[in-house]
Amino acid sequence: MSGRGRACRAAAVLLLTLAGQGTPALAAIPPAGATVRGSGVVTWAASAQRTGVGADRAYRLIVRVSAGGSDLRVRLSNAYGDRPLTVDSAHAGLQARGAALKQGSNRALTFDGDRAVTIPPGHAVWSDPLPGRVPAGARLAVSLRTPGARGPATGHEMALTTSYLGRGADTAADGASGWAPATCSWWYLDAVSVRPEHPRAGAVVALGDSITDGWGSTPGLDHRWPDDLARRLRAAGTGVANAGISGNRVLTDDDDGGPGATRRLERDVLSQPGVRTVIVYEGVNDLKARDKASAAELLAGYREITHRAHEAGLCVVGTTVAPFKGWLQWSPDTEAARREVNHQVRTGGDFDAVADIDRALRDPRDPERLRPHLDAGDHLHPDDEGMRAIAGATAPASRDCRR
Repeated sequence: MSGRGRACRAAAVLLLTLAGQGTPALAAIPPAGATVRGSGVVTWAASAQRTGVGADRAYRLIVRVSAGGSDLRVRLSNAYGDRPLTVDSAHAGLQARGAALKQGSNRALTFDGDRAVTIPPGHAVWSDPLPGRVPAGARLAVSLRTPGARGPATGHEMALTTSYLGRGADTAADGASGWAPATCSWWYLDAVSVRPEHPRAGAVVALGDSITDGWGSTPGLDHRWPDDLARRLRAAGTGVANAGISGNRVLTDDDDGGPGATRRLERDVLSQPGVRTVIVYEGVNDLKARDKASAAELLAGYREITHRAHEAGLCVVGTTVAPFKGWLQWSPDTEAARREVNHQVRTGGDFDAVADIDRALRDPRDPERLRPHLDAGDHLHPDDEGMRAIAGATAPASRDCRR
């Protein structure tokens, strides 16, 4: 692992360690209508969180798109800001190496025809379409400048990807000069869309917690399970968006894990353009928390998500909860609840399709535990191979999901 990869891993460890120790109060979800839908199909996303403090600086944010296409647009979010955020320069190009971009690929983004945009607190904005084609699987660099930014910043804490900060750096330049130090978070950018090459292509959103967010996978290699799912669905031109937040629960808001899945569904799933399917892979945090949910309560939360997704015309893939014996908060009671939830997910008929992640990850000799070779070491989070196993379980359900 590179030095920067180790730094991102250390930042992720700190993020998980801080869970439950108390952080600034949870910000409200943006009001209905604050996040305007973009056009095309979402090809990358990262759910908004409160991420440090805003500053007068530039950002060069590196993301890997899933589906390729034309008319690229980016969504900038001030969801957690307490004052207007001004972005006076924004560009998008293709990464060459580090902070350097492929020569001639970096182009200016506009917002309603202007180079600058001011985003009210709690809101998000889409850029205008950028002419030209972005290849599937490309590493995109979105460069922003936020003069005078103050107060709570919006972003995504655990990117597991190296991006770059700059003071006085030129967002329009292709070169790496001025882009230091590195950052292991994404700032203000929370979605990218394209007009897909396949006219009927849509997108899949993975709604989840730290396992979907990528904890346990190798930083810098895009080995989260939604990344592998994107590779498996690439031939069909399907976009894949990662709506995972470490520590997230289905039912309950949390200062670290963010608003519960039922509360963030509109912002992180339904507002994304071109979405046809949502994969619901969370619930373990509800079952193992101090104020743990019962199986019946968690299943009711799943039904609420499914009902609202159906109202929006989406197909819903339900998933079983993987085993986690060996994790500190495991107990026979939580195991019994997990098994009850999994039985209902498999047989209850609430979902349009089911991905049996429990079966893909459990140890046949001890079904309450992860297979040792799929365990990242903490008995809850899968490693890179475990992430591939999750993608293998979800891919057929994603392809076959029909209402």
